[in-house]
Amino acid sequence: MGAAKDSSAFTITLNGEPYRLDGEARLSALIAALKMRPTRIAVELNREVVPKADYDKTTLKTGDELEIINFVGGG
Repeated sequence: MGAAKDSSAFTITLNGEPYRLDGEARLSALIAALKMRPTRIAVELNREVVPKADYDKTTLKTGDELEIINFVGGG
C-alpha cells in the first residue's frame, strides 16, 4: 500500500515554474512563506494585478498563474 494522498495539496504556476501548495491557499500566506515583504513586491494573478489590500482575501486555486516581482534597491 502506498502513502495516502494529501487531498488539500495543489499546484499553481509561480513565476513560470510549478509550485505546490499544501492547504493554505491565501495569497498573503504564500507571500509570508516565501519570506517576501508585501510592501516591496507587485503581484499579478492570472494576468491581473492584485492590489496589496487584497492579498489577504485572495484565495489561490489549482492552475492559477502567479507572478511576483520583488523590488530591490540599488544605485
